[in-house]
Amino acid sequence: MTQSNGENPRSRSRVQQIREGIHLRSMKAKKKVEDITKDDVKSFMRRNAFVIFTVAAVIIGIILGFALRPYKMSYREVKYFSFPGELLMRMLQMLVLPLLVSSLITGMAALDSRASGKMGMRAVVYYMTTTIIAVFIGIIMVLIIHPGKGSKDEFTRQQKIEQVSPADAFLDLIRNMFPPNLVQACTQQFKTQYGKRVVQVKVTVNDTIFNLTNGTQEITKEEIIPVPGTVNGVNALGLVVFSMCFGLIIGNMKEHGQALRDFFDCLNEAIMRLVAIIMWYAPIGILFLIAGKIVEMDDITEMGGQLGMYTITVIIGLLIHAIFVLPTLYFVITRKNPFVFIAGLLQALITALGTSSSSATLPITFKCLEENNKVDKRVTRFVLPVGATINMDGTALYEALAAIFIAQVNNMDLNFGQIITISITATAASIGAAGIPQAGLVTMVIVLTSVGLPTDDITLIIAVDWFLDRLRTTTNVLGDSIGAGIVEYLSRHELQTKDAEMGNSVVEENEMKKPYQLISQENEYENEKTPDSETKM
Repeated sequence: MTQSNGENPRSRSRVQQIREGIHLRSMKAKKKVEDITKDDVKSFMRRNAFVIFTVAAVIIGIILGFALRPYKMSYREVKYFSFPGELLMRMLQMLVLPLLVSSLITGMAALDSRASGKMGMRAVVYYMTTTIIAVFIGIIMVLIIHPGKGSKDEFTRQQKIEQVSPADAFLDLIRNMFPPNLVQACTQQFKTQYGKRVVQVKVTVNDTIFNLTNGTQEITKEEIIPVPGTVNGVNALGLVVFSMCFGLIIGNMKEHGQALRDFFDCLNEAIMRLVAIIMWYAPIGILFLIAGKIVEMDDITEMGGQLGMYTITVIIGLLIHAIFVLPTLYFVITRKNPFVFIAGLLQALITALGTSSSSATLPITFKCLEENNKVDKRVTRFVLPVGATINMDGTALYEALAAIFIAQVNNMDLNFGQIITISITATAASIGAAGIPQAGLVTMVIVLTSVGLPTDDITLIIAVDWFLDRLRTTTNVLGDSIGAGIVEYLSRHELQTKDAEMGNSVVEENEMKKPYQLISQENEYENEKTPDSETKM
């Protein structure tokens, strides 16, 4: 039976059910959206509060810096304005020394010599690979873009740069690996300096007419000689070598070294808790560091075309290495999404951008890798301190690029052999570069000297170095962190074996305790049973 309009009641009820179902689903979806906008957003904000504050600090710092530039603040006023940023640098540098030593010792002690040897070999292979790739990218970019085309006349700034012999710089690197005084290594590092020595030279005087020897004459002559000296700054390389050896010895001592292992574990944990407190202050410090540098910098409009092109070339090179090369390496080896990994490092990268020091960023990098990316502590404690000391991808790229740029400015055509020399020297010099602001400028002298380029021309790029230094430091920190992720993945079998051994040792201890526990239980049972038997009698 049908209705007058020809519609079947059964089909109508079916349509109504479908409509009701759609309405219910839309109501549920709406409710879900409302739930997301309240609870989920709050939890997201809580989880990522540090990162959000740090990103906001960078943006506000840039805006504030450019807003204050028209007021032409004096040097003293800029220093007062940048004081909160200086405090952050001092706080982070205060933690670097105990964190570097405690993390390396505990990291090496937690691994046996075989596992740490394999892990160390993987880390070194990764460091060398990425550094060579970075140098290659820098050379290719500067040869393609050719930013040094033009004349040297547009550069007006000239200063005197201290000359450094490449041989002395290399020997200083080896000397710093073995500091004679550990206390001194915490505050100073060895550096060859140059002094003058007056020498008396005997010269034979001949009579040119009669070809007779009239006698000898003493001539006073000055010569420059290398003199042992020191410069202020933590000798990180020496402390790394000592801590690694010390940690290995403690690890091989088994239970005899347990007290020392516990001490350094406790010290490491205490430092990380201090880092958690300082992280709340980090956004304020970064804000004033960036704003202060923007206020202090030279007039951008006066920057020449060559220097502008040089800056763009360095930025493109660093971006290629940081956005394409390093994530691709991570994905190829681990088969995981590299950008999820990088997202967990965001605060460490922004801190590196603000402080321009990979060593000062080290405490924040530890925090990000261990808490956000869940990287094994045994890996971070071993890889990060070593990486912050010797792995400088951004610095290597910058030094190779800058050396060829200076050659282009001087209209010097470098042959293939000289380019290879620059690449090798830039790789070696980046290893010797300290993890401090503008350390690349110091090691640039070695690269330029190796191919006979004028070292005084480093002053041509000083105007933009403060900015590029921040970018290459961020690249250095990213390279270290991705290295930790790759080394952890490659070392997962050794880490699992070590965990299994630790688990077996715990089980063995419990098995050893069982007979004593059974005897004590039997004694307790006998003691409880004795009074009952006496009462029955």
